[in-house]
Amino acid sequence: MTNGPRVDPHRPDQPTQWFADVVEHHRLRHDLAVIRLIGEYVPFTAGQSVEVEVPQFPGMRRRFSPALPPSLDGKLEFHIRTVAGGWCSSGIVADTRPGDRWRLAAPAGMFSVDPDGDEVVMIAGGTGLAPLRSQLLELARHEYPPTTYLFFGGFSPRDLYAADMLVLLAADLPWLTVVPVVERLEDPSWPDEWHDRHRVDIGFEEDDLIQGTLAEVVGSYGSFNRHQVLVCGSPAMTRSTVEKLLDAGTPPERIQFEGA
Repeated sequence: MTNGPRVDPHRPDQPTQWFADVVEHHRLRHDLAVIRLIGEYVPFTAGQSVEVEVPQFPGMRRRFSPALPPSLDGKLEFHIRTVAGGWCSSGIVADTRPGDRWRLAAPAGMFSVDPDGDEVVMIAGGTGLAPLRSQLLELARHEYPPTTYLFFGGFSPRDLYAADMLVLLAADLPWLTVVPVVERLEDPSWPDEWHDRHRVDIGFEEDDLIQGTLAEVVGSYGSFNRHQVLVCGSPAMTRSTVEKLLDAGTPPERIQFEGA
């Protein structure tokens, strides 16, 4: 089921687009940036995506998922990664500057977690983390959130761009367990100046890392037949992970998924 924007049909004067200004642009990897904005309140639901138009590409619209739940003070955060042949995403990662004004519209998406329901399993590949992090912070607003397991994966350790944030979040939320997954335990030999520039002491220890693809690792846990399961990542990662979940016996009605 897709959740659309919260527009009241009896309020024709209700806005259907909103504006926010970039206040921070952190390029964390050669192909990835975290962008924070402040502006008008955008009435989306945690886990949804919104339509974005940036000043570098007027008239061109892309969908991105906020990494924060809705905020009455207008705070927004996006995790943007370049895609092959995606000159718009590449331009956003490289050229966004504080003061840029973004247009936002058309919240939509399917992710939803029942805060009073069963245990939660979240499976995030790369920037597929963004809508799931939004859901985590939304759950944290409840007095007794369900026990939640977040599998966060990348090709190598430096692809786990949010390691410091997730380690701190797990330490602060006793109901959250984060499981870092990498396909190889060593980083590529070529340097990434942005990673090196933002290296911090907080992160996953080598002994914490589980080697394998997200699909392989999650599939090894067997059936999640009593869990709320959410999957978000690249289309290929999402497809293979959902297939493994189904093969392991997880009921399809328990799985929500979206290719980022």
